[in-house]
Amino acid sequence: MSCLRKYHSRVRSLNRAISNDASEVDKRARALRVLNIISSKPDEASSRQNHLGLVKDFLRTDSKHLRDDFGLARTKHGVSSVLEEVLLENSSTLKCSFDAYGLSSAVSSCGSDRDFRNGYGFHCLALKSGFTSDVYVGSSLVVLYRDSGEVDNARKVFVEMPEKNVVSWTAMISGFAQEWRVDICLKLYSKMRNSTSEQPNDYTFTALLNACTGSGALGQGRSVHCQTLKTGFKSCLHISNALISMYCKCGDLKDAFRVFDQFIDKDVVSWNSMIAGYAQHGLATQAIELFEVVMPKSGTKPDAITYLGVLSSCRHAGMVKEGREFFNSMSERGLKPQLNHYSCLIDLLGRFGLLQEALELIETMPMEPNAVIWGSLLFSCRVHGDVWMGIRAAEERLMLEPECAATHVQLANLYASVRYYKEAAMVRKAMKDKGLKTSPGCSWIEIDNDVYMFKAEDGSNCRMVEIVYVLHCLVDHMEFL
Repeated sequence: MSCLRKYHSRVRSLNRAISNDASEVDKRARALRVLNIISSKPDEASSRQNHLGLVKDFLRTDSKHLRDDFGLARTKHGVSSVLEEVLLENSSTLKCSFDAYGLSSAVSSCGSDRDFRNGYGFHCLALKSGFTSDVYVGSSLVVLYRDSGEVDNARKVFVEMPEKNVVSWTAMISGFAQEWRVDICLKLYSKMRNSTSEQPNDYTFTALLNACTGSGALGQGRSVHCQTLKTGFKSCLHISNALISMYCKCGDLKDAFRVFDQFIDKDVVSWNSMIAGYAQHGLATQAIELFEVVMPKSGTKPDAITYLGVLSSCRHAGMVKEGREFFNSMSERGLKPQLNHYSCLIDLLGRFGLLQEALELIETMPMEPNAVIWGSLLFSCRVHGDVWMGIRAAEERLMLEPECAATHVQLANLYASVRYYKEAAMVRKAMKDKGLKTSPGCSWIEIDNDVYMFKAEDGSNCRMVEIVYVLHCLVDHMEFL
């Protein structure tokens, strides 16, 4: 009993803001429940079947099995019924059942509806009927695999195409752009210019700029900008928007605003890109001025993304009052705040130390909070030392993402900050048992149009000895300053 009283006194001294009706037993139970969550064994994740392997399975499987497994009769727009009918045909009569144009349209329809399983089925039909050599069918398949996230499989289809058009080239470039593999994108672009009569279009350049945006390749982005000017795409709206976004993300706000200011026919995306660029770099005053003063004069109405950029600028600058006002003004303009808007305001309140207000906002949201919101509250609780609210945030987030290594680390640090070393050790042991590791931080620098990426604790760089030597020289130099 004396130990329990001592423990109770210790908790009260650590957190004066704990509600009077919350008992120590409940708090302890919550802490143990969190430990139970993170200590539970992860379910065996079923491995995803390779898509090209799936096509082979189609070829080895009879039509009845296909109907049972893939539910062809339940797909939209009658695509499944077409697939079912063709699968019942013999290979010798397949070409009589449909043509390349129909097959290409069917694959595109599956991609638009994100009905990838039936799309893979049509890949099977293309193989059986010999239409994979058709440029339109091949292009549709490349787009299908790209949109399903299987970029490597899209590349296999692309490489096997005997003839390629601007659609297939652009689809392949945009697929690697989604993974920020700018070097491959530029190589594909170079091959496209050298190996085909097809000229790049506005979507090709947009994909290239997106790749530069994601990888921070400012020099290569400037090169693509020059290409757009040479090829006459200066007045293309979505290329201008991509340029604004690229320059903002790469830290060149001066050139971003130059493109923004010189382009006459701006749309709401243009405004959103520029406001988000200012917000990203902590220039809240410029973002708010653009939103409140300049944008209304243009006659462009802000949308939900515009408000997200303004709220983000308030969050980075710690402007709580302005953030509340912008959030509340959304309904006055007929815009309903979405989950991202709530997340921004909750993060703003949490960073400023208004944890109770942030928690009340979470509890009164018209939608269920996601892991990002609970993670934001957990981080704020860690910074401001609110132990039990932090434990609750950790519990909620682990219920949504039980394998999140960052949550485990934050929770362990939270325990350690109040000298709950036993619980902190249990959290770290659970991480080790489950093989959870946080993603290493990384940074990159561009030198002579080449992007060099560095990851924490990564010694694989072939020039590591030289890099470490330079760092030591810098440290020695700083000591004499």
